[in-house]
Amino acid sequence: ETGRDINPHIPHYISQAPWYLDIQHPTLKHQRIPGSLDEPISNINEWHVRAALPAATRYRKGACKNCGAMTHSAKECVERPRAKGAKWTGRDIARDEILNEVELGFEAKRDRWNGYDPAEHIALVDEWDKIDEKRRMIREQQVKEKLASGAGGKEGDGDGDYSSDEEDDEDKYADRADMPGQKLDTKTRTTVRNLRIREDTAKYLINLDTNSAYYDPKTRSMRDNPNMEKDPDQVVFGGDNFLRYTGDAPKMAQLQSFAWEAESRGNNVHLQANPTQGELLYKQFQTKKEKLADNIKDSILARYGGEEHLQAPQKELLLAQTEHYVEYSQTGRVIKGQEKAAVKSKYEEDVFMMNHTAVWGSWWKAGRWGYACCHSYMKQAYCTGAAGIEAQRSSETLLASQTTTAPTSDREKTLLEKHVIKAGAPSKPAKRAGPGGGNRLGEGEVDIDQAKLKAAIEAERKRKADDEEDRGWGGAKGKRGKYSSAADVKEVTEEELEAYRMEKVNSEDPMANFVDEDD
Repeated sequence: ETGRDINPHIPHYISQAPWYLDIQHPTLKHQRIPGSLDEPISNINEWHVRAALPAATRYRKGACKNCGAMTHSAKECVERPRAKGAKWTGRDIARDEILNEVELGFEAKRDRWNGYDPAEHIALVDEWDKIDEKRRMIREQQVKEKLASGAGGKEGDGDGDYSSDEEDDEDKYADRADMPGQKLDTKTRTTVRNLRIREDTAKYLINLDTNSAYYDPKTRSMRDNPNMEKDPDQVVFGGDNFLRYTGDAPKMAQLQSFAWEAESRGNNVHLQANPTQGELLYKQFQTKKEKLADNIKDSILARYGGEEHLQAPQKELLLAQTEHYVEYSQTGRVIKGQEKAAVKSKYEEDVFMMNHTAVWGSWWKAGRWGYACCHSYMKQAYCTGAAGIEAQRSSETLLASQTTTAPTSDREKTLLEKHVIKAGAPSKPAKRAGPGGGNRLGEGEVDIDQAKLKAAIEAERKRKADDEEDRGWGGAKGKRGKYSSAADVKEVTEEELEAYRMEKVNSEDPMANFVDEDD
């Protein structure tokens, strides 16, 4: 291609062009620097000029609308956007930069000091010289003051004192540099990196159980998790094998497996020799695999339907259930997992109005709701605080005393007074006299009189016949109207209750509607 012969002794992996260049003829152009060899390359000492031309006095056509420079546009301008650009004001025109093209060669591109100006270092050295000179003058002044006051002892050389004090300062700063994980010797000025930071717990001390993970002292490795019974999210060290299944390690294993499978099918794929080719082919394989899965899914949906079921909301919204596991202790404290957040109401909560410190409904007494801060039963009333509580107690005490001292008063009691009297009276359990003692009607050992039972059954049948006749007159409230009647209501006896149970038709009884055909 270039008119030069190719040495036949050049190895095949050098003479063969990479696959992505798509070169089918023998050549060594891919081993050369891109571009022509005859192109001029800048000197290693050349760099971009750090200077600018004098600023213009008026705006020029084609210049930056923001600063007025000709070397860039408004989109490339790095100055702060002005309220009114130089195009409209014609003031503060920026200088034009000097743009020069620098073609760097192989050495210039890899020179870490390329473009460095030695004048900057000279300025830095001059600054430090001034600082040292000022420090020396301060030291000499301090020594003179000590000698003048008699506390300096034997007179010595000022420069020697300065050098000794400087060494002391260096030792002091070196002691401060003794950080965890490093061992600094102040005499030899050497720093040795330790194998482990001593503040960290050693792997073999995490779990002292002999049946826990094995620790190899030679390689200082513990591959398994020493605390298998704990939550993996709460474990500080999960074993050295944890690194094999995190990060890019699983991805690399999948890529290697793909390369082996592709090579077994006859494709020339080698992950170590050409990793770029392997990764590109793996991406193409994944894309085709996803596309094929989507096509199969679309074909199934087009044939059988059911696409609306795939757009259903989450299970948490449908069933109000979740697989989130929460474990509680006997006292109700959360041991494992995260407690479910409380459901907030659509109404305003904990809003205190009218100077109240509690919400309406926080106080209940004698069947009435109120405020717990002032014991007021009137909603939207102004809070009276402790004074309201005392006034409420006083009124209740006074009302109770009046009801007890004047029971024979001709005045009719109000509903509130009756309710207060009923609430203040001691509750007595109602007892039923009868063979069952204190049990309810129909419970316990009941002694039933057969004669009374027979009469009760006949009365129950008659009552049912009357009810059916009432329904024939036009409904449950019929002509006789049992709810508006003035019949006397007496207490139900054990015989009447037993007769009602015997005559009652149980709809759930499978033999209730049975008719014997032989009779």
